[in-house]
Amino acid sequence: MIDEVRRQEPSKRLFFALDCPPAQRKAIAQWRAELGLRSGKPVPADNFHLTLLFLGAVPLAQIHGVCEAAGSVRIPGETLRIALDRLQVWHRPGVLSLAPEQAPPALLRLVYALEQAMLPFGFDEPTHEFRPHLTLAREYRAPEPEARTPPEFFLRAERFALFESHKGRYRVLQDWPLI
Repeated sequence: MIDEVRRQEPSKRLFFALDCPPAQRKAIAQWRAELGLRSGKPVPADNFHLTLLFLGAVPLAQIHGVCEAAGSVRIPGETLRIALDRLQVWHRPGVLSLAPEQAPPALLRLVYALEQAMLPFGFDEPTHEFRPHLTLAREYRAPEPEARTPPEFFLRAERFALFESHKGRYRVLQDWPLI
């Protein structure tokens, strides 16, 4: 019933994520270029981020409440530092990504807190396990590429944001401190 109502109302396609700073976007894009990819569609560097929770189509009338609920989420006393040190291919969805070898516990707590904060809005808990990653290419249908230099990027986040996805571009609607 909730999904049916959502389809009929004006909505925005939203997700929570950690933004990637411009200098880091540039460094990751340069590293990706060195891979010499012959498959997939590269994600524009301006869209690099680490998704925390995908909400999908959110009715315009709910966005204010979603933002208020997100504003109550905190991971006390911790700046997130996530190592993006592993290149991986997800064959089924056709994604080439950078991911941490091990997700920091604070990141997992943040994702869980966001999931819980969104439950009153009718967003179901995800049916799959959270796998932190930064997407480098979509529609990727090749083996994992050989990297001349291993990925060694560190995403440092003091804030998380609510993004809107519109026509292949992502825009921050609002952001909140983690501390």
